[in-house]
Amino acid sequence: MRTTLTALAIVLLAASCSVLPKREPTRVFSPVHAASATVQGPNVDWSLLVAKPAASEWLDSERISVRPGTGNVQVYKGASWSDAVPDLVQTALLRGFEDSQKILTVGRPGGGVKGRFQLVTEIRAFESDYATGSPVAVLELQAKLVDGHDGAVVAARNFRDTEAAGTEDVDAVVGAMSRVLDRTTAQVVGWTLVEGDRHAHANPGAQ
Repeated sequence: MRTTLTALAIVLLAASCSVLPKREPTRVFSPVHAASATVQGPNVDWSLLVAKPAASEWLDSERISVRPGTGNVQVYKGASWSDAVPDLVQTALLRGFEDSQKILTVGRPGGGVKGRFQLVTEIRAFESDYATGSPVAVLELQAKLVDGHDGAVVAARNFRDTEAAGTEDVDAVVGAMSRVLDRTTAQVVGWTLVEGDRHAHANPGAQ
């Protein structure tokens, strides 16, 4: 009897294993930095902290978001970013300031740098949108420049950029999203330098 039950258990286990869905391999993507976007702004002698961007629960993940045009948001199956989207954007902004060579010091909060200003951002969209029938990379970023001396908002602006991917291939979509991120980063860096320098010269005693 025990032998029969054991044999039955083995059969049932084998049957259950055969119907388990196979896990699809995930391709991991990092934004491709082209260094083609030129930063327009003055050279400044103050320091800046770049806070980790705020984002909705949906965007605060490694998923590559796609909006099929029906109002709902989905993700590309079998593909992901190398880091959560807020971390990708924060890293891109830090690199943008560093590569511009126009600022004294830039860093993350808590990293040992005392910032004259802090850049606070919110990611409102970073996705592939099919509203026109073909994929378009979209990045929308709300930015606020905060005075590190008194916490006052020095300036605020919304940044939005788009680029058609050309094809539905995920590699093409990631390429378009990377270029949108590059251009938006350059715009945010230039705007921050202009607005921060304007405020710093108008309030020299707050250095």
